[in-house]
Amino acid sequence: MKQTAILLLHCPDQKGIISEVTRFISDNRGNIVYLDQYVDQVDGMFFMRIEWELDGFLIPREKISDYISTLYSQRYQISFSLYFSDKRPRMAIFVSKLSHCLYDLLARWKSGEWDVDIPCIVSNHEDMRYVAEQFGIPYYVFSINKDHSNKAEVEAAEMELLRKEGVTFIVLARYMQILSDEMIAAYPHHIINIHHSFLPAFIGAKPYHQAYERGVKIIGATSHYVTAELDAGPIIEQDVTRITHKDTPESLVLKGRDLEKIVLSRAVSKHIERKILTYKNKTIIFS
Repeated sequence: MKQTAILLLHCPDQKGIISEVTRFISDNRGNIVYLDQYVDQVDGMFFMRIEWELDGFLIPREKISDYISTLYSQRYQISFSLYFSDKRPRMAIFVSKLSHCLYDLLARWKSGEWDVDIPCIVSNHEDMRYVAEQFGIPYYVFSINKDHSNKAEVEAAEMELLRKEGVTFIVLARYMQILSDEMIAAYPHHIINIHHSFLPAFIGAKPYHQAYERGVKIIGATSHYVTAELDAGPIIEQDVTRITHKDTPESLVLKGRDLEKIVLSRAVSKHIERKILTYKNKTIIFS
C-alpha cells in the first residue's frame, strides 16, 4: 500500500476550513484517500480527519507539520496531530492475572489484523509469562509492595523500559494497579483501559456478583483513556449483552469477559488506525 499522511485537527467552527486544507493537499499534488468531519453545534467546534498519499507530494514529510502550523494554526486556531502510515504504533500491554484480554490482543496482532508492534508485556505478577512466551514477546515483572513503598521506583523502571522500547501507547489488559499521575501525564490520551460495566456502576470487587445480586437485565463493558481521575477518562467504546434470571454469577463472568475482549479490541483498533480525536473529556470517533 502507498504511504499516506494522516491529519487529525480541531478548531472553532468557521467557513473555509475544509476547502483550505483540501486545497493545500491538492495544490501540492497529494491524492486524498479519506476525509471525515464533524461539527459540534453545542460547543461550536469543528473536527476533521483527512488522509492523503505521499507519493508525488511536493512537500517533504518532515516539513508538512511546519507548513500546517505556519499557514493555518494561528489563522484558524487549529490544534492538530500528524501521523504517517508507515510509522507503526508501538503498543505495550500491561496485565495482572487474567488472560482473556491479553490472549485476544495477541491473537489479533499475530494474525496481522493490526498494523502494530508489541515490544513488551509488563506485569506485576509472573502468572502471564507463559502467554508472552507462546507469542515470543519479552515479559517484564515489576512487583509493587502491598504498602506501595516502592511504587515510585517501580514506575520509574517501567517508564525507562517504555522509553527504551519506543512505546507510543499502552493498553491495560485487566491490569490491577492504579497508575500514578506522572505516568499518565507521560502518555496523555495514549493509555487505554477496559472496565466492566457502564461506568461507574458496580465499582469494587466481584462486579458480576454485584450485578447478579441486583438482578440486572444487561451487563456491559467500557473502554476509555486513562486520566488522573480514576475511571473517568474519555470513553472510546462501550457495549452490552442481555442476561436473564437463569444466569449465574459464573455465566455473568463469562459473558462479561467476552464483552471486555470485544470492547477493548474495538478501542485499540480505532487508536491504531488514528481515528480517535479527544476534546475536553470526550472522544470523536471517525468512521
